[in-house]
Amino acid sequence: MTRQMPSLNGLRAFEAAGRHGSFKAAAEELNVTQTAVSHMVRLLEKHLGFALFRRHANRLELTDQGRAFQPGLTEAFDAIARLSEQVGSMQAGPVLTVGVAPTLALHWLIPRLTSFNRDHPNIEVRVATGGAMLPLRDDWTCTVRRGAGSWPGYIAEELFPSTLVPVCTPAIAASLLHPRDLHTATLIVVSHLREQWTWWFEAAGLSAPIQPANEVSFESSVMAIQAVLDGVGVAVAQLPYVSDALTAGRLVTPFPIIDQKYEGWYLAYRPIREKDPALLAFRNWLHGEAESQRQVHKRLGLTRPLMRSGTPKSRSPTIVTPRKSQKK
Repeated sequence: MTRQMPSLNGLRAFEAAGRHGSFKAAAEELNVTQTAVSHMVRLLEKHLGFALFRRHANRLELTDQGRAFQPGLTEAFDAIARLSEQVGSMQAGPVLTVGVAPTLALHWLIPRLTSFNRDHPNIEVRVATGGAMLPLRDDWTCTVRRGAGSWPGYIAEELFPSTLVPVCTPAIAASLLHPRDLHTATLIVVSHLREQWTWWFEAAGLSAPIQPANEVSFESSVMAIQAVLDGVGVAVAQLPYVSDALTAGRLVTPFPIIDQKYEGWYLAYRPIREKDPALLAFRNWLHGEAESQRQVHKRLGLTRPLMRSGTPKSRSPTIVTPRKSQKK
């Protein structure tokens, strides 16, 4: 849609004259002659169809329309100046777009990005929403997601295993001595991941799921983790979602039993991006953070049951093509 606007020069001349109350002062600010300012304002008044100033011998007085018009123009020109400064301060450099699920982004990736930004200040990082249930996008530089590592046409590098662990606040854990004690607790469930509790109960040696005293269901892991932190109940969660809270003591594992599937957390990217400088920097940094995450697992001293169905994936990079795609 074409904007029907008066002359920009006329608007600038009027705004400056209205702010200073003088054509002369406006001319000095705009680096033009006083006559030029007066002329531009008259053309603007002719275009608008009403006077903006009452002209006196030694001063200008804004009309009612002028008083209504001038403050908005000042705000608009100030906003343009600020925007110009912001754009001018942007560094022209590599851009890294990472597709990652909201919960991993919020509770694991973002808290660690400070060190990456410190070491690579020339790389602009953009975090895009993308989880295991969403398709990979070609406008992403890479993605960090959970799965079996088989994404046709992508190089996949395992970061750390997919590990489920029960978590709650220390106050709630004080009354939980055995997994069977969960029948007295409030279980926190993610509606589309309800089976995760079943898997964990099997790993804990319970043939049938516990019937809890209460259950609270959430639509996302982000909300479920926040509920755990707020002391609502006990949840079973992916270890990277809660490792920082466990390390800080805000959450504890009431039972040192985990359920580990054959899935893992992977860095995935197109082969065409393999030499991308931003990706190379992020890849090296991410593998370092992944090693730290694996060390957290060891420090927590969690018991690892036998693998569930499926074959463990290799930690070495793999590329899957459409003709040789693997089934989960």
